[in-house]
Amino acid sequence: MNVTINGTARELPAGATVTQAVRTLTELSGGVAVAVNDEVVSRGSWDSTTLAEADRVEVLTAVQGG
Repeated sequence: MNVTINGTARELPAGATVTQAVRTLTELSGGVAVAVNDEVVSRGSWDSTTLAEADRVEVLTAVQGG
C-alpha cells in the first residue's frame, strides 16, 4: 500500500502499523511524535494503529541542542 511519510511516498505492506512506518525513518522510539492524517497517535497506540492506503504520516523527532 502507498502512504506518505514526512512528505515522501512510501510503499508499506498491507496492514502496516504506525510502528512500522516510524521504523522506515528511525529506530528511536523515545523523543518521537507521530500524527496520522493530522491526528496525533499516542505512543501506546503505535502497535495497534494500522495504516490505510493514502494515509499521511508525520514523524517528528526531538532535537536537543542549545
